Amino acid sequence: MMIRRKKTTIFTDAKETTPVYELKKMIEGILKVPPRDQRLYNKDNMLMDDDKTLQDCGITVVTAKAQCPAQLGLAVRENGDFESLELTPYSLPPDLPDVMKNQDTANGQDQLA
Repeated sequence: MMIRRKKTTIFTDAKETTPVYELKKMIEGILKVPPRDQRLYNKDNMLMDDDKTLQDCGITVVTAKAQCPAQLGLAVRENGDFESLELTPYSLPPDLPDVMKNQDTANGQDQLA
């Protein structure tokens, strides 16, 4: 699964039976933010309860695969208040330069001939 906060993305692995609180402890090991100062949100931006398992929150082997991981949102408490959930969109790669496009086409034609 991938856990996103602003410009940060964390990829991690957990079982369906893992409680949300345990996932927060994993995040604590990476970001040094205690579980009580974290809020996790599911794909529908609904707050996830610490006592529920990932499966209870809709994260299963069917919905979270290596090639298409489940996405969770993370908000942390700073200065006493929780920040709003913010996920910076990923940038798109630039278009291929024309020189490279022509090479691909030429190589393809050579192979067909």
